[in-house]
Amino acid sequence: MKRRGIKSFTLTAALAVVALVVLIPFFWMITTSFMKSGESFAYPPVFWPKRFTLEQYTILFKRLHFLRDFLNSFAVASLMTICSLFINSLAGFAFAKYTFKGRKFIFTSFLATMVIPAQVGMLPVFLILRQLGMLNTYWGLILPGAVSAFSIFFFRQYMSTIPTDLIDSARIDGCGDFRIYWQIMLPLARPALVTLGIFTFLGTWNDFMWPLIVLNRDTMYTLPVALANLMGEHAPDTELMMAGSVVTVIPIMILFLALQKSYMSGLIAGSLKE
Repeated sequence: MKRRGIKSFTLTAALAVVALVVLIPFFWMITTSFMKSGESFAYPPVFWPKRFTLEQYTILFKRLHFLRDFLNSFAVASLMTICSLFINSLAGFAFAKYTFKGRKFIFTSFLATMVIPAQVGMLPVFLILRQLGMLNTYWGLILPGAVSAFSIFFFRQYMSTIPTDLIDSARIDGCGDFRIYWQIMLPLARPALVTLGIFTFLGTWNDFMWPLIVLNRDTMYTLPVALANLMGEHAPDTELMMAGSVVTVIPIMILFLALQKSYMSGLIAGSLKE
């Protein structure tokens, strides 16, 4: 019992130290965003504002149009999530429950693309979008990322665990293929949908490189690109940059915490094999 107590205390202490290391920069970011300009440069460093002020947030939303950038990011991330979940879950359903010629070869080819760095495909995708006239459009951001080999694999693994007898019973009752997918498979795959939805939304929300390449109008910028421009124009103004970082980070943290249980259950279930 004494050894168990020592091990438990040591583990708790180690986790507390790790939590502090992770949370201190985040705490400093939030408190700095409520400081007056230049207050963060004080020596010794301060972690608490002398007087809380919303000056930095006022500048962000009134002068720098950060609300527009926030809405741009939300619209792009939401549309990307919806398109990705629909297309990838449909493909995962087909690979999991249908037998057709070339299924294994096509599925293996999809998996093989996972070893190719995303940066390698940026140039050909950019040239294709230019030929289609989709540069500087939100669809140019969304469509290239709507299909994901990992997402198809994840849905295929999850849907493989759903009994095929349900599908056979639905066919006997007169259900078509799409109705089986929509009314039977999707409700049963809810944990997988939530998990991949969070992955996709966060990945799109935080994406910097692709929006920077595709978009060239500041009225269409997403938050990461707008924040990078903010750092370039207001590099000495640490408080303003921290306020922009808070606006970028807080919404996705709220989303993750709200859907944490479904997210974890989806990860566990998605790891099962046939």
